[in-house]
Amino acid sequence: MVAPIPAGEYDSVSLEENIIKRWKEENTFARSIEYRKDGQPFIFLEGPPTANGKPGIHHVVARAYKDLVCRWKTMEGHLVERKGGWDTHGLPVEIEVQKRLDLMSNDAIIEFGMEEFNEECKKSVWTYEDAWRKMSERMAFWVDLDNPYVTLHNNYIESAWWALKQMFEKDFLYRGYKVLPYCPQTGTSYSSHEVALGYKEVEEPSVYVKFKLKDEDASILAWTTTPWTLPGNVGLAVGPNVTYCRVKISEAAGKNWDGRGGSEVGEELILAKDLLKEVMRHKVEIISEFPGSELVGKEYEPLFPGAVDRGESKTAWTVVSADFVTTSDGTGVVHTAVMYGEDDYNLGREVGFPEVHTVGMDGAFVSGIHPDLDGKYVKECDDLIINLLTNSNRLYREKMYIHDYPHCWRTGHPLLYYGMESWFVRMTAVKEKLLEFNNQVEWAPDWVGEGRFGEWLRNVKDWAISRERFWGTPLPVWRSESGEMKCIGSIKELQEEVEKANASGIQNPICPEDVDLHRPIVDDFILLSEQGEPMKREPFVMDCWFDSGCAFFAQWHYPFENEDKISNAFPIDYICEGVDQTRGWFYTLLAVSTTVFDSICYKRCLSLGLILDKDGKKMSKSKGNVVDPWDHFNKEGADSSRWYMVTAGAPWNPLKFDPDGVRETYAKYFLTLWNVYKFHADYAALDGFDPEINNSPIETRSELDRWILSRATSVAKEYHNQFVNWDFHKACRDLEDFVINDLSNWFVRRSRRRLWDDTASEDKRSCQHTLHEILTLVCKLTAPVAPFMADEIYSNLMGSSVHLANWPIQEEGALPPQDLDLEAKMELVRSLAETGRRIRVKAKRRQRLPCNEGWIVGGPDLSVFHEILAEELNVEKISTVEDLDKFQKIELSPNRKMLGKKCRQDLPAVLEAISVADPDLTWADIQEDKCTLAGYKITAEDIELRRVERSGFAAETITFSENDEELDVSLVLDMQITPELASKGLARDIIRRIQQKRKDLGLDIEQNIELTVWLDEGNPELLDEDWAHLKNETRANNASLNLGKGPNESEVFEVDESKIYFNVN
Repeated sequence: MVAPIPAGEYDSVSLEENIIKRWKEENTFARSIEYRKDGQPFIFLEGPPTANGKPGIHHVVARAYKDLVCRWKTMEGHLVERKGGWDTHGLPVEIEVQKRLDLMSNDAIIEFGMEEFNEECKKSVWTYEDAWRKMSERMAFWVDLDNPYVTLHNNYIESAWWALKQMFEKDFLYRGYKVLPYCPQTGTSYSSHEVALGYKEVEEPSVYVKFKLKDEDASILAWTTTPWTLPGNVGLAVGPNVTYCRVKISEAAGKNWDGRGGSEVGEELILAKDLLKEVMRHKVEIISEFPGSELVGKEYEPLFPGAVDRGESKTAWTVVSADFVTTSDGTGVVHTAVMYGEDDYNLGREVGFPEVHTVGMDGAFVSGIHPDLDGKYVKECDDLIINLLTNSNRLYREKMYIHDYPHCWRTGHPLLYYGMESWFVRMTAVKEKLLEFNNQVEWAPDWVGEGRFGEWLRNVKDWAISRERFWGTPLPVWRSESGEMKCIGSIKELQEEVEKANASGIQNPICPEDVDLHRPIVDDFILLSEQGEPMKREPFVMDCWFDSGCAFFAQWHYPFENEDKISNAFPIDYICEGVDQTRGWFYTLLAVSTTVFDSICYKRCLSLGLILDKDGKKMSKSKGNVVDPWDHFNKEGADSSRWYMVTAGAPWNPLKFDPDGVRETYAKYFLTLWNVYKFHADYAALDGFDPEINNSPIETRSELDRWILSRATSVAKEYHNQFVNWDFHKACRDLEDFVINDLSNWFVRRSRRRLWDDTASEDKRSCQHTLHEILTLVCKLTAPVAPFMADEIYSNLMGSSVHLANWPIQEEGALPPQDLDLEAKMELVRSLAETGRRIRVKAKRRQRLPCNEGWIVGGPDLSVFHEILAEELNVEKISTVEDLDKFQKIELSPNRKMLGKKCRQDLPAVLEAISVADPDLTWADIQEDKCTLAGYKITAEDIELRRVERSGFAAETITFSENDEELDVSLVLDMQITPELASKGLARDIIRRIQQKRKDLGLDIEQNIELTVWLDEGNPELLDEDWAHLKNETRANNASLNLGKGPNESEVFEVDESKIYFNVN
């Protein structure tokens, strides 16, 4: 037998903290999985956070959506194992350690000791692990953090090495260049995160350079803000559809010419037509106009002959076409130095420009560029280069240019965009596969998959997978001086290769089974090539996104063990992260699964919107608008926080996080649900209610009971459908509306007296069973989103955790029968009740003053609801009539326009006659065509007819839909006041005040009171039967009624400007 205990008051924080303890004691999370061990697996993959940063409100939002889906699927009967994970490599870790240890360059790290540095990184990644654990536990994010996958663990790295070897053997892995922001002073390339730390506004020279065409007496003008890249120029890019013009200098420059450069009269130049006025400082004559496509293929003379070796390139120093060329600035021609710009490099790879560095890693020009430049730091050579261009008549003009330029956050020196040696995955080779697999993913919202992500894949570039860092998964590629390469795919393979090298005479450190696969350990192993040459490991670590992209198999140490985990758990059923992961984790998962497994990686992906402050601004510490989730966990609780996050809008829309919204959620939904539960549980405990005993069949219960049960089923079915369609916000809003408006404001309010009955009547039992069934159903629906309160209520009512219960939609017989006709009629009843309240407001009649009678005109038969409607409308009885005639009278108004034409100067006499005539008799005469007034025959077109309520009645008409037909239903109220009605109204006003006082005093439901009431002048007489009713309702076993003013210490209120005094003891 389950015997509910009284609910007590709702203290969200205390309740949630106690439930966390109970879950631990009862091992509820593990049991929820064990209960479904034979169920169909539903595979969730946790995107690994890094524990060297504090968790924030955006992590709470993401984990709320992850958790609710996993809980829902668990309740559906699926086996949902949830393995936690930690992303432990990468740049943020290195930066934190570098700052802490004041290691401002790669040389400084090497001097400190790479092994010692990486050991510090390993410690750093766990800085906030406890904060993450506590946050996850407090918000009820159920995930296994005791057995997580960790990207720094050997098992994980070994699986990643295996994946790289698969790519290597499929010829997807190759060596090339990637242009990165680079600091020569520290010898370090930087990520976009680091670059953002060091932007400065600078004023630097920019130049318009003349590139002399071969075999033509003309030059193409190009503009650059980085003169130091000009010695590396190997091509010019034009827009194929841009209009260019060839102009001739017609006059010498005037005295206003500023700076170096110039052109002779008669010299011919080529540039975009739209930029002619912006660029030219001479008067010119336009010789011809043509599209950029006509320039493609033309050759020009190198600016610095011999600086770049042409090699096998057939396109060096030619004009090529490029879609990125615009006429927003410059000349509409882009100077291309392949090794010093990302667009330049990609274009060079595409058209076959030579890939040759003119600048060394120290930031100085290499030997052989120009005698005046060789060996000099490039950022100090701008003036030299401009002079060289001037002297060779290659400079048209110079101008100073103010812009934001990235500087090293460590040294303050300007960064160079520099082509760094890098390893790539040939993603362009699997582009069609990527698109094919993406089309198989169920994206939420679908436009992310089709648009943002799909567009990314349609323009996919090869993935630069290596980084010149220290802390990360080492690239398992060894290379000889002659270029022979080996990719190692396991520890066992590494051991075999080390033994082979040792046998050849190479001395290597010991390579045990538990060898640490990080730098510098793996750097020390020298392998042997097939040609007998020593092979050194390529000194790179992997992009940390590659680490997380391997999570779906590396978490299980596949393929070295747990093969069943991949065969049974791949592809992944569900992943969820912020929209910023579109080109991050969402992409790398698909990239790895496509290149390694030739398979889709995940079936469903929920892409979450950004988290902003309540004004729609990005959160930042400097603005002081960052939300600490603990502020809400410790006030309104995690349930309210999670429910607010889900109901605030569609998950993919930006969430404008408003702390007031959390507070409102707490008050609206959770306090309301708790009060409904408290109402049921307190009476259930008082009566010893057992849901398994004397359960009356639903078909025998009252219309009110059957209606709320049917509504619950309708809401539950739609709730489930909305979950399936990712509309969690709509589902929760609808459930909230059901609890507040249907359950609390209608059913419970209409049922209070049923539970006040001291006897165990059939109606009382029916009400208790109905409340029990509704509350347990609401708990099941609420549990995935707000797991605490749902479990507290369900456990008290059912004796077990709601998280071990089944999803009601799947469970046969779990939902009450639906009666849509009954639901429609009750909706009409409620609409009529609201209509009655509007009628009272318009008539300025207070709600507790009853009316003698009300009438329903039109619509379906509502006789079974007349008792409910009479109470809601506060009328003595409700009747149904066929039409409105008995409540209305007609009023006749003259149609002055028609009468004016007919009566002219006699119009005033006719108007007077109409005003004094009996409307009913006059209208009857008009209809019989025998109406004459003031000597004129009056017809229907001379009169405007309208129907109004008769004195003492008030009415309003609403529209009701039945069988897809719109019907008018009217409500009429008798507004006359009798002494009996006045007495009843007064009693009800006094009852409300006394009940509020009982609540303020914290009295128990059954507790009796002593009551004294004084009625001051102007109040109606309080009749005996109403006084008796008042005493019974307020449980006043000792009461007295007096006339006149009450003592000063008594409570006082006014009804219709007359005072009533009372005391409660």
